[in-house]
Amino acid sequence: MRTAVMRVVVDAEGRLSAADWENGLERLRARGREVVATPAQSLPATRREVELVLDGFVPADSAVYVQECAQAFGTAASAGVVTYVSRGTDDDARGVLEAFGVDGSVERIIDGGDELVAVTLDPLSLRRVPESRLHTALEAALNCEVRIVVGS
Repeated sequence: MRTAVMRVVVDAEGRLSAADWENGLERLRARGREVVATPAQSLPATRREVELVLDGFVPADSAVYVQECAQAFGTAASAGVVTYVSRGTDDDARGVLEAFGVDGSVERIIDGGDELVAVTLDPLSLRRVPESRLHTALEAALNCEVRIVVGS
C-alpha cells in the first residue's frame, strides 16, 4: 500500500491566529488524520499549509481531504502538491507502475550478493511510457538496482 503526503493550503492569506491554527490541527487529528504541520509561531505570513499522511491514497479522493481541511480550519482550502513516501517495498514498485498506467510483475533477485529488482513488463506497456522514465522512477522508489525485462 502506497503512502502519500498531500499538502493542503488552509490559510492562503495568513488570517488564522495561532489558536485557530492549533484548533484546526486538533480537529483533523480527532478525525483520525495523521497531520504534519509547522508550529504556528514558525509559519510564513501567507500560503500556510498542512501535510496529510495518507495510506492507500487515491488521487480521485483529493477533494475529500481538501474539504476535511476546510471544515477543520473554517477556511477555503486548496490542494497542493502530492508526494509519495518510499520504503523500498514491492508495493512501492507496483505503485510506480500503476502511476504510469502499466502492468508488470515485480521480483527480487540476489545477483552476486547484491539485491536487485526485476520488473517484467508487457511489450505494449512500453509504448505508453518511455522505459528510461519508468526505470528512473522505479530506482528512486526502491533505492536499488532495477532491471526492466520485456516479456514476450
